[in-house]
Amino acid sequence: MPAEELPAFVRGRERTAVRWVWDDTTRWYPALLASGVRVERCWDLRLAHAVLRRSPFVDQDLLVGGDTPGWDALAPVTTPDAALFPLDDPADRLDPVAEHARQRAAMTAATDPGRLGLLLAAESSGALVAAEMTHAGLPWRADVHAGLLTGLLGPRPPAGHRPAALERLLPQIRGALRAPTLNPDSPGELLRALRAAGLPVTDTRSWTLQELDHPGIPPLLEYRKLSRLLQANGWNWLDTWVRDCRFRSVFLPGGVVTGRWAATGGGALSVPAQVRPAAVADEGWRFVVADVAQLEPRVLAGMSGDAAMAEAARSRDLYQGMVTGGAVATRAEAKLGILGAMYGGTRGESGRMMPRLARRYPRAIGLVEEAARAGERGEVVRTLLGRGSPSPGGGGGDPEGPGEPGTPSGSPEDRDRRRRAWGRFTRNFVVQGTGAEWALCWLADLRNRLWRLGGTGPLEQRPHLVFFLHDEVVVHTPEHLAGAVDEEVRAAAAEAGRLLFGAFPIDFPLDVAVVSSWADAG
Repeated sequence: MPAEELPAFVRGRERTAVRWVWDDTTRWYPALLASGVRVERCWDLRLAHAVLRRSPFVDQDLLVGGDTPGWDALAPVTTPDAALFPLDDPADRLDPVAEHARQRAAMTAATDPGRLGLLLAAESSGALVAAEMTHAGLPWRADVHAGLLTGLLGPRPPAGHRPAALERLLPQIRGALRAPTLNPDSPGELLRALRAAGLPVTDTRSWTLQELDHPGIPPLLEYRKLSRLLQANGWNWLDTWVRDCRFRSVFLPGGVVTGRWAATGGGALSVPAQVRPAAVADEGWRFVVADVAQLEPRVLAGMSGDAAMAEAARSRDLYQGMVTGGAVATRAEAKLGILGAMYGGTRGESGRMMPRLARRYPRAIGLVEEAARAGERGEVVRTLLGRGSPSPGGGGGDPEGPGEPGTPSGSPEDRDRRRRAWGRFTRNFVVQGTGAEWALCWLADLRNRLWRLGGTGPLEQRPHLVFFLHDEVVVHTPEHLAGAVDEEVRAAAAEAGRLLFGAFPIDFPLDVAVVSSWADAG
């Protein structure tokens, strides 16, 4: 079939219930969207392959074929260019029909095909969402952004020069540290200047500097704050990433081993509050911004089936619900203890909370403790729907690099440290990964609900998703549909809970705001 005939073919088949099977959504869907064609369902072989290759539900022998190494290595296309067939694309050397057959065989023989099937369907739907967000773009006012930069940094400087705000801070820093030629942008120079001023520091991280009592520290921290803004979201960012009043990044479902998303281009997953006032809805449109309150503790209650913790989660503030239930005395203790349980902070003040939490929430605390012990033993753990953690010593792993317990080198103390670090990783993997699964189900259902709200126009003329980050979504919608979008966002969250946890009574309350500017959502 000639490439130019594909959009019409897909549009015609979309009139009936169909699921498209393709090697990779990033290679096919952008060009379809550019032709005004929206796909309801797909099976993304690249993403499904990555999940199946690590899932403990799957017999790995069923996934092995001659081109399996190519599928293992296949990367997404990370340019918003809508070209259907990139030149010299490694996907062209793979056999999607054979890979699909292998995946179907692996799913049929899986120990829990229902859960795994839900995960793969949600992962593929997430790929459609990601492509649609790039296609539609996040509305962005370049004039507002430039005004924010001028207000914070001063007028745009010539290339190679500092903005006025940084130049004003520079003499204060140099004078206080008695370093007249100091370049604060050089970590090495800065560390030497701090030590020469008598400050006992081993690094120049901001949290280290915040502990110091010295007249040079406040202007230095302010300098670094503004410098980060300049580097991450300054005028060069504006020139590069905002076109036609839209910020378009490329979102990567499954970009992190836990299943959380990543992004490439423009730092889409870390847009600072300082520039969010530039995200302004089109005239006659609004943003509906929704985020889940305390997603991961709620997921922990649901996946462990801990009824007492689920009771605390009936409160909009789960931590306050723990106080009301008598688990701990204060909200601060509740938050510290649960975060310690999920992230491995089981010493110090958070460790002091653990015995009380374990008595009150034995199933929830027991689940993360067992995941930690499994990691320390070098075992693979899994999320609720079957995403497997990386094998210790097998590459990949925690983005923070906890080390690998299977590594034989080093002293006994080093090996013990690596085991504990991997245990902290697997402790969090099971919860963070299941939270990512809940969010994928939320997105997949919400995407279709929004489409049904919007009449007969193309994607960008209907309510549509423009941003997603872990537990927060932003929908761009015609103003008259904002109330309906609010209802559908909440309904999709409830449906995601039912999909993952069935009849178990766990709530996922949302904070929802209808605003003209993203910054107004709080």
